Amino acid sequence: MKLLVDMNLSPSWVARLAERSLEAVHWSTIGAATAPDEELLTWAGEHGFTVVTNDLDFSAILAATAQPSPSVVQVRIQDVSSDAAVAAVAATLQAFRSEIEDGALLSVDESGTRVRMLPLKRPGTTS
Repeated sequence: MKLLVDMNLSPSWVARLAERSLEAVHWSTIGAATAPDEELLTWAGEHGFTVVTNDLDFSAILAATAQPSPSVVQVRIQDVSSDAAVAAVAATLQAFRSEIEDGALLSVDESGTRVRMLPLKRPGTTS
């Protein structure tokens, strides 16, 4: 599993995820720091990466576009720079590997993980 760490998380996440045997790159090594979220999603989808972010805009984009990929992991933990946050995300990535491979939106917080499979349905749609 390849991970793309969003700009709103520290580049230190890359090394800390690597310590847990997870391959990750930080967006700052790929594209412009000011790139729109849509550009990150497009790049991640084209290159087979899962996005790790603290930004809620990604779920809104997935809902608006009904894209089947890429998977997105939203870190909703208060202190996103803590070792506990990295450990929680690493554990989530392992526990939900199959869902992530199929396309999913995961939200990780202190109480656990919520998973929604992609594509997300727009409000008011039945298909």
